[in-house]
Amino acid sequence: MKDKIISFILISIIIGITGVIGLLGYAIYTEISKEGTIEINFEGDTGFPSIEFIPSNNNSIGTMLDDEMFEGVDKTSSANSGNTTTSTTISPKHSRYFYKQLDDTAKIIYTKLYENKENLKTGTYKIDFENTFQTLLSKENGDAELKIQYQSAIEALVYENPDIFYIDVTKMYINIEKITKITGVRYNVFIDNGNEISYLADGFYSKEDVEEYENQINQAKNQIIAKINGMNDYEKIKTIHNYLIDSIEYEEDLNQNNIYDIYGALVSKRCVCEGYAKAFQYLMNEIGIENTIVIGVGTNSKNQTENHAWNYVKLNGQWYAVDVTWDDPIITGGGKLTNKARYEYFLKGSNKMNENHVASGRFTENGKSFKYPDLSEQDYE
Repeated sequence: MKDKIISFILISIIIGITGVIGLLGYAIYTEISKEGTIEINFEGDTGFPSIEFIPSNNNSIGTMLDDEMFEGVDKTSSANSGNTTTSTTISPKHSRYFYKQLDDTAKIIYTKLYENKENLKTGTYKIDFENTFQTLLSKENGDAELKIQYQSAIEALVYENPDIFYIDVTKMYINIEKITKITGVRYNVFIDNGNEISYLADGFYSKEDVEEYENQINQAKNQIIAKINGMNDYEKIKTIHNYLIDSIEYEEDLNQNNIYDIYGALVSKRCVCEGYAKAFQYLMNEIGIENTIVIGVGTNSKNQTENHAWNYVKLNGQWYAVDVTWDDPIITGGGKLTNKARYEYFLKGSNKMNENHVASGRFTENGKSFKYPDLSEQDYE
C-alpha cells in the first residue's frame, strides 16, 4: 500500500512538471524591432532613387513570375519558401528583364508586391510575409542580406512596371517581428505605411483616385493602339515614337506631380525624360514588343552631363536604342524641327549611342548592378 502511495505521488509530480513545461511552451516573449525605412529621393531629371537606408524585408510567398514573355497567355507557377507554398496565375505582357536578374529571395519579394498591386492602391494595405524568410533571418547578418534583396526587388519592380505609378516607396516601411519562445525564435515580416497617412504618391488620396487616373491612361492608350492596328513592328515603334514627340511637352518645373510617370506623359502630356521613357516602355509592353527602360547619363548639346532615361527595344532579333526625349528638342527663338533631329536617336546602335549616352546598371548608389541587353553596333536600317 505504501508503495502504491509513493508511486501515485511520483506520477502526480511528473504530470505536474509536464504541465508546467507545456504552459511555458506557450509563454511568449515578443520583441518587435522595426528595422528601418527606405529613404528614396528622386534626384535630377530622371528621378533616380537614392536609397540611403534600406529596410529589411521581405516578402512573401507567392508565385514567382515566369521568365518568358506571354501575350494573353495565363501562366501558373508556384514558389516554396519556408513552410508555405502557394500558387497563382499571372499573365505578364512583356519579358521582365530586371526580374530575371534577381536572386530567388528578391524574386519572391518582387512577386509578392506585384501580386498585390491592386491592394497597394489603397495606400495602407499591409503585406504580410509571415515566416517566409525564417531560414535567412536565422543566419548571421541575415537581416542585412534581406535588406539588399528588398532594395533590388523594389528597384526592379518600379522600373519594370510603369503601370504601378501610384506608390511612393519612400513611404513604405519594412518591419521585422522577432518572436522568442521557449521553443526557439521566429521572425515575421510585413510592409506597411508606418506613421505615414499612406504610401500613395503625391496627389493620390484613395484607391478611387488611382483608378480614375488609370481610366484616363487606358483611354489614352486605347486611342494610340487604335492607330497602329495592322502595322508591322517597325511601323508600330515609329508611330508610337512620333506620337509621344508630337503630344508631350517637356516639363521644366520639377515640383509638379506625375512628371516622372505615364500619367504625366499620356494624360497631362507634360513630363521629364523618365516620363517619356516610361510611356514608351508602357506602350511597348501593351503591344508585346520586348523592351526595357535604361537609366544613365547623357551629355547634351551644351556638353553638360545630366541624369537621363531612354529605352532599348528589340526588333528583328536585335536590340536598338530609342531616346524619345532627345528626339523632341526644345526649340528656343523660333526654328524648324527637321527629320534629322526628329529621328537622331531612333533605333540607333551602340556606335551612335556611345557618343553621348552612358547606361548605368545601378538605379541607386548602393543598389544591385543590373545588366542591359547588348545593342547592335549598327543602326537599324
